[in-house]
Amino acid sequence: MPKRVDHEERRNQIAEALVRVAGRRGLHAVGMRDVAAEAGVSLRLVQYYFETKEKLLLYGLQHLVGGFGERVAGRLRAAGDSPGPRATIEALLMESLPADEESRTFHLVYTSYAVLAVTDEALAAQPFIEKPNAAEDALTGLLQQAQDARLIPPGVDVRTEAISLLAMSAGLGTSVLVGQRGPESAATILRHHLDRLFGESGRGD
Repeated sequence: MPKRVDHEERRNQIAEALVRVAGRRGLHAVGMRDVAAEAGVSLRLVQYYFETKEKLLLYGLQHLVGGFGERVAGRLRAAGDSPGPRATIEALLMESLPADEESRTFHLVYTSYAVLAVTDEALAAQPFIEKPNAAEDALTGLLQQAQDARLIPPGVDVRTEAISLLAMSAGLGTSVLVGQRGPESAATILRHHLDRLFGESGRGD
């Protein structure tokens, strides 16, 4: 009896190969043949599942963001049964720093997607901005929870703080990638700003 193929698993296998190659060479330099070789499958199979490079790239972006979410969830599980807003925000921001191979690849490849969304006509027509908008909304919601629980001052504009924290995290991540500072230094800076925002009341939640 022939083995049943799990198509979603095969798509994820190919998408993971795309991320690995892009992490080494840059997303702009990756072709479907490179991805096929990395995944250990034929070019025809990659084309069967994705038809065009643009479709492969779009699926790869979803896979990349999904993996990031899983790693954030892992940090939250390690933080205990009921992590508060501060712990959840810190998990989200710290995971985006390139402190190990997985997070380094995420930051590098995600940044490459952002550049392609501006310069590549096919990708530019796609809603790349939905991902950073969703992150901004999620962080704003967490800060609102913290404000409702009186963990941060009532006068704080939570949307502005969310935008600032995400921009700071992205900039610090790039500074780590290019060797301007180490991951621990970047993490210390982020925690400093969270301490400023939450004060004593929010450090132990």
